Amino acid sequence: MNVTATLVSEYHICKRRMWLHANGIRMEHTSETVAEGKLIGETTYTNRAEKYTEIEVDGIKIDFYDARNKVIHEVKKSDKVEHAHIAQVKYYIYKLHQQGIEGVTGIIEYPKMRRRETVTLDPAEYDTILQWEQNIQQIITDERCPQLLNKPICKQCSYYDFCYIQEDIE
Repeated sequence: MNVTATLVSEYHICKRRMWLHANGIRMEHTSETVAEGKLIGETTYTNRAEKYTEIEVDGIKIDFYDARNKVIHEVKKSDKVEHAHIAQVKYYIYKLHQQGIEGVTGIIEYPKMRRRETVTLDPAEYDTILQWEQNIQQIITDERCPQLLNKPICKQCSYYDFCYIQEDIE
C-alpha cells in the first residue's frame, strides 16, 4: 500500500486511526467535525480552484498548488493537531522534491482563526520522512490494530464510537 499524506497526518495523531483508515475502516462520514472541516475547505477560498492547480503525485492529491510560486496551500479547521498538519505539508513538499520540483514551500491556512503557518522542508529532514514511511508501512501491514491512545483528543475523533464501544458478550 502506498503511503499517503493522510496516513502521514494520522501517523502523527493516532496510529490506531491510521491503521483502521489504511485497512478500509473509514468513519469520517459519521463525524460532524470532519463535515465542518470539509465545509470550511470548500467555502472559504472559493476562487482558489481558478488560480491554483490540483495535482497528483504518487497517489497523493494536493488540492491547491501555486505552480508559479511553488506554494502548496492547505486549509484546516483548527490548529489542535498542527504538528500533524505540518507533517502532512512537509510530506507533500518531499514528494514534489522526489519529482524534481525544488524550492517548494507550504502554507497552512486556518480561516476560522484567521491564521497562517508557513511550512518549509530542510533537506536534513528527508531521512526523518523516510523513517515515517517505513514506520507507517510496518504499522499498516501488521495484522493487529494498534492499542487505544485514550487521550482527550479521542473524544473529537470520528473513530471514537468504534474504539470505545463496549459490547457485552455472553
